Amino acid sequence: MFGKLQEVEKRFEQIQNQLMEPGVADNQKRYREMMKEMSDLEKVVSVYREYKKVRADLEGNKQILETENDEEMRAMAKEEIGGLEQAQTKLEDDLKILLLPKDPNDDKNIIMEIRAGAGGDEASLFCYELFRAYQHFATQHNWRVEVMSISEGNVGGYKEVIAMVTGDKVYSMLKFEAGVHRVQRVPKTEAQGRIHTSTISVAIIPEAEENEVKINANDLRIDVMRSGGAGGQSVNKTESAVRITHLPSGLVVVCQDGKSQHSNKDQAMKVLYARLKQQEEDKVQKEASDARLAQIGTGDRSERIRTYNFPQTRVTDHRIGLTIHSLNNVMNGELDPLIEPLVTYHQAEALKRQTAQ
Repeated sequence: MFGKLQEVEKRFEQIQNQLMEPGVADNQKRYREMMKEMSDLEKVVSVYREYKKVRADLEGNKQILETENDEEMRAMAKEEIGGLEQAQTKLEDDLKILLLPKDPNDDKNIIMEIRAGAGGDEASLFCYELFRAYQHFATQHNWRVEVMSISEGNVGGYKEVIAMVTGDKVYSMLKFEAGVHRVQRVPKTEAQGRIHTSTISVAIIPEAEENEVKINANDLRIDVMRSGGAGGQSVNKTESAVRITHLPSGLVVVCQDGKSQHSNKDQAMKVLYARLKQQEEDKVQKEASDARLAQIGTGDRSERIRTYNFPQTRVTDHRIGLTIHSLNNVMNGELDPLIEPLVTYHQAEALKRQTAQ
């Protein structure tokens, strides 16, 4: 591990020196790549340098115990050694996590798709509420949410909503939201006060670059139509909605919330690129014997991952057995108490696999 850390520090210093060379910013593409690489390495280097300092302080205090006759100095050194050993152990654990192989999609923006499942109107209402919670969470992290398509429910809410979420490390924080979310509560229309159970599905798809997926124009059927339903604020009644069908895969994408046919087509193509790339990645994972071990739970979109129980103000994540009693906060976008333990669990599992290899 320490050999790898020395290589990382050496590379970090090399990039620092290169960035100070005259004319380096003339090639903006290369300059941005170098800045990003340095930013990625900086956290590791910072912790590694702190580790080296703690280790040096620890050795210094041990040296005092071996050579110093002054009892007061020895007592101070002995007291410091305990704290330094704890700090060294924690920093070693942090470094192991920082050196774990990185998910290549972690820095990407995402396409979020939320669909009502079992439960009819109640599922549509919760689809809207959970999407609103994600919007609040995005605002807290200075992310941008751009609605691409909405299909409204019969009594309000959404049958389906598709949105692009852009910002810093969006996929790394939201990737574990993919799956089936279950809600338990008494619907407003329920006269007997009985609790109903409804479900919605969430898909989190990393944005794909055009060069990552090859699409033959002849494989596309593009239809233009009038926007349907109340839609978003900017939906108009001209023929601006776009439906793109990818004939080989059968994938269909409809976008209607843009201000023009051109913008809707661009949005629909972004969704199509992302879905095709995700489809290919899912295929590769299913073929690999250990694919499911690399994810929380199974990662299957049909898996029930979380339950929101309104009468008990309880949220339970079934993958890690986590229950918190602050449902109102969660629905207002305070998702960190759910997301952070998932990330920690995932890192711990990755460390176990790496140690076992």
